[in-house]
Amino acid sequence: MSMNRRDFMLQGVAASALMGISGLAHAQMAVGEMTLDVVSDGHLTLPGSFIFDTMPKDELMPILDRAGQPYDELTPPCNLSLLRGDGRVVLFDAGAGATFMPTAGKMMEALEALGVAAEDITDLVLTHGHPDHLWGVLDDFGDALFTNATHHIGQIEWDYWTDPNTVNTIDTSRQSFAVGAERRLAVIAEQMQFFNDGDEVLAGVGARLTPGHTPGHMAFEIRAGNTAVMIVGDCIGNDHIALARPAWESGSDQDPGLAAKTRSGLIDDLAASQMPIVGFHLGNGGLGRIEPSTDGFVFMSEV
Repeated sequence: MSMNRRDFMLQGVAASALMGISGLAHAQMAVGEMTLDVVSDGHLTLPGSFIFDTMPKDELMPILDRAGQPYDELTPPCNLSLLRGDGRVVLFDAGAGATFMPTAGKMMEALEALGVAAEDITDLVLTHGHPDHLWGVLDDFGDALFTNATHHIGQIEWDYWTDPNTVNTIDTSRQSFAVGAERRLAVIAEQMQFFNDGDEVLAGVGARLTPGHTPGHMAFEIRAGNTAVMIVGDCIGNDHIALARPAWESGSDQDPGLAAKTRSGLIDDLAASQMPIVGFHLGNGGLGRIEPSTDGFVFMSEV
């Protein structure tokens, strides 16, 4: 059972106070005795063709117009999740770091606004190995940033990005992703632990395989008592097309067909359960619920 709507809305009051501390700190909710903060790593700037080129333009444009989303350019937010309690400080994904894109890589500023330093992180849990989620694991000198943290990644994802043949089989536009992931994972290899679909990564944190965006992409259900929230990473990539037309294939996914199947099934589950989610690229703070609408589904932010 997820938290009731009144309790969820009360968390919005806390989120408003948090935003007063820093524009990079978006949202907050309680999960049992733990606190989940959603903070910003900045945003990406991408050509619309990255997602939209494979989609039927006559059906696509009215959806984009209603969402206020231009066709030519995307500026998706990058939302990191920080879970604190039970003696742990758990960060989900590490952001883009300093070298991927100038509009991203703001993670440490956001964490410092909450009084959290890199050495305070006890666990880093990775959804997948794309640059905006992984490249922030290293500091400016190329060393591990989270020196005291155990790092966690799905076994499938690790095997894929550490395979030296991946750079030859991945789409040419993503070859730099493969090179960058392999280099960074080599640096943090001794800190890494692995898990598989259905495993409890940490107490109260369960892994759900959500493949397609990458081969081993994982979502995470955080549960304490009767409260739960899911960190969905990039398996629900935005709050316009991904929700209005979950079955449409997106150019942002490495296996578009599998990703669409994964996305459709997960959205159906989340809409039925009304479990709160954190979406890495969802707007308005990234924390909310998925609800059915007259035209597919919508993301309802309550913070």
